[in-house]
Amino acid sequence: MAPSSSPRTVVITVPALILSVACAVIFLFFLMSSLSYSSPSCSCPPRSTVQTSRQQQISTTAEDIQWVKTQIEVNGLHMQDNVLRKGINPRTRAQQLQDLIQYKGISHYEKEAKNHTSLPCPGELLVEEHHSNYGEPWAGGRDVFEFLAESSQITPESRILEIGCGTLRVGLHFIQYLNPEHFHCLERDELSLMAAFRYELPAHGLLQKRPLIVKGEDMDFERFGSGFDYDLIYASAVFLHMPDKLVWVGLERLVGRLKPLDGRIFVSHNVKFCSRLGGDECSKRLKSLGLEYMGKHTHDSLLFNHYEIWFEFRRFKV
Repeated sequence: MAPSSSPRTVVITVPALILSVACAVIFLFFLMSSLSYSSPSCSCPPRSTVQTSRQQQISTTAEDIQWVKTQIEVNGLHMQDNVLRKGINPRTRAQQLQDLIQYKGISHYEKEAKNHTSLPCPGELLVEEHHSNYGEPWAGGRDVFEFLAESSQITPESRILEIGCGTLRVGLHFIQYLNPEHFHCLERDELSLMAAFRYELPAHGLLQKRPLIVKGEDMDFERFGSGFDYDLIYASAVFLHMPDKLVWVGLERLVGRLKPLDGRIFVSHNVKFCSRLGGDECSKRLKSLGLEYMGKHTHDSLLFNHYEIWFEFRRFKV
């Protein structure tokens, strides 16, 4: 009979034991790390669907100016007199207007026809004579837009009202920047309104922005609707030509339409409608309307040696 076999003894050395424990610890460490860094449950919408409102860059930056200087230098450009020269077919505004009148250049159709060119469009608009109606270069409208837009921190969602937008020297830039229907204007001059609707808006491809431009001179804002507050209300050299009493009537009607605290009213050149009352009396009257004077500003032009003075107000009552 064969002898019974004795149980085999497994011998584990100390180094092997230490190595096994170390491997187990490392495995558990990585396992716990992966669990702790797993994405937490969230009911938030995906990042791509979250819409944020950020103010776009509006004014010209130092980098922009340096780029222009570099391009002029690289191309060896120098300012020269703009003399009429052969090869470009130059025509003065007066000559263009004469051609439009003499050769019926406004429309090629001999008689009225059902086409969009039969809409009234005086030749004076086509040669942009209205660009000279405001006492300073037309390009200054961009300067005003940049100052007002950044001072009031508007975004494309903001709502803007201009009192006396004329032919949209400034308004064009706001209309282009803002969402459709967010630019409103009250204007009294019929020629300016025709220039805005029949020339400036279509010429700049802005008809789809649907600005609400209303003819009126009595500071009546009922036609602009309700249910919203303006982020910015401004008047560029308009209150200078209005009776003080009418200006105060307008402010009284507008203060309830201005966004409290954050909304701004800007008035250019001077505020004689206020200063003529005297400092204390003016402050009292503003306070009775719920308005607060915020200060005086100057803004330089990028294009020509010129600056404008602006006076800032806000609605302090909610």
